[in-house]
Amino acid sequence: MVSCRKKEKENTVVEETAKDTVILEIVEKPVKKSTKEIKEDLKAKGFKTFDYVDEKTKDTILMQQYFVAFLKNGPIRTQNEEEAEILQEEHLAYLGKMYELGYADISGPFGDKGDIRGITIYNVPTLKMADSLANADPMVKAGRLVIEIHPWWAAKGFSLR
Repeated sequence: MVSCRKKEKENTVVEETAKDTVILEIVEKPVKKSTKEIKEDLKAKGFKTFDYVDEKTKDTILMQQYFVAFLKNGPIRTQNEEEAEILQEEHLAYLGKMYELGYADISGPFGDKGDIRGITIYNVPTLKMADSLANADPMVKAGRLVIEIHPWWAAKGFSLR
């Protein structure tokens, strides 16, 4: 049930003929790791994990601790429209960077106008690291948002449906 992918590259083959050159593409094959190997890799990086056997499927399910950051209304929401728009662009760019670097797995706003504006799920080993990354968000630094973080457990490799 675990689907952490590591790609392995095969050699590029170039075949020459009298008339033209043919270049074959590099084929990437995912390397399938066992649950035990994934668990060991996560432990070596400082992540908290546990596993159990699903009674119905008999699959070993690997659970990992993530951190959910609730982005809440901050005390400084007096920015004019232009300032708020610039902050929003910087905020989205920052969250995109967190995703690209592998620190955040998913982020998004809530659909209402409540005090909790959105969430980010951080895929990092410690609360301290999640807190540091969340508080480096331009919206948080400007005081427009504040962060509330909670540890959260989820099955490694499962996806939203």
